[in-house]
Amino acid sequence: MPATEHVFQAVAFVENLSLKDLAGAFESGRRAGYELAVPLPDGGTAFMYPFGAVVFHHASAAARADILERLRKLRPGLTTAVINEELTVREDPEQPAGVTQGVLYIDKLTAARAGVIALTVGQSASMEYYENIVEQMFARTGQLVDRLEKSGTVSLRTKPLHRFIGEAVSTRSEVLSVLHLLDKPDGAWDDPAMNEIYADLRAEFDLLDRYGALESKLRSVQEGLELVLDVARDRRIVLLEATVVLLIVTELALSLLRR
Repeated sequence: MPATEHVFQAVAFVENLSLKDLAGAFESGRRAGYELAVPLPDGGTAFMYPFGAVVFHHASAAARADILERLRKLRPGLTTAVINEELTVREDPEQPAGVTQGVLYIDKLTAARAGVIALTVGQSASMEYYENIVEQMFARTGQLVDRLEKSGTVSLRTKPLHRFIGEAVSTRSEVLSVLHLLDKPDGAWDDPAMNEIYADLRAEFDLLDRYGALESKLRSVQEGLELVLDVARDRRIVLLEATVVLLIVTELALSLLRR
C-alpha cells in the first residue's frame, strides 16, 4: 500500500486572534477549546489558534490565500505573516511511527491526530516569533548594562526605562499565557500511539527547551532593567538631595550677607 503524504503549513502573526469572532464568520468551522478547525473547499483544513497562528493541512495555495485574505478583512490591522513553519507527515502503516529526518511517520491520520499535529506546528511557529522578540529585548538590555558597566551610571531619563520594563513584563505575561498550551492536548491523552508521536514531535521542534530558554531570557531582561532603573533612581535622589543642600547653603549665605 503506497504511503500518503500530508503537509502541515503554519503561519504566525504579531496579533492574537479571537476565536469567538472568527467562529461567527467561519460558520462551517468547528470550535473546540483553543482551536477553530475550518474545512476548506479543496478538502483541507485550516486550524486557527488564539495566539495568532493558523495551520493549514492539505490546503492548496489558493485556499491558503483565501483564508488569509478573509482573516485580514475580519481582523483589521492584521500584519503580514511573520513566521512560517512546515511539517511533512507520511501515512504509512508499514513504517514505525515517529519522526525520522524531519518527516513524521504515522500509521493512520485521523481528524483528532491531525489536530494534535497542527497544534504542535502552530506552537512552534508562535514560539519562533516570541524568540525573535525576546532576542531583541535581550540585546537592548545588554546595551544598557554595558553602558552602566563602562560609565558607572545611566541616563537620568527613567520614562523610557519604565516603558521598556512594561514591554518586558507584558511580553513575559503573553508568552506564559500562550505557551501554557504546551500541556498535552486531549487528542494525545486519548490515543496511546499519538501520545508517543506527540512526544517525538515536541522533541523534533524542541518545544520544552525553547520555552525554558525564553523564560530564562525574559527573567534576565526584567532583572537587568530593574537594576538599571534602580541606579537611575538613586542618581536622581542624590541629585535631588544635593540640590536641597545647595538651596539651604544659598539661603544661609544670603542671610549672612543681609546682616
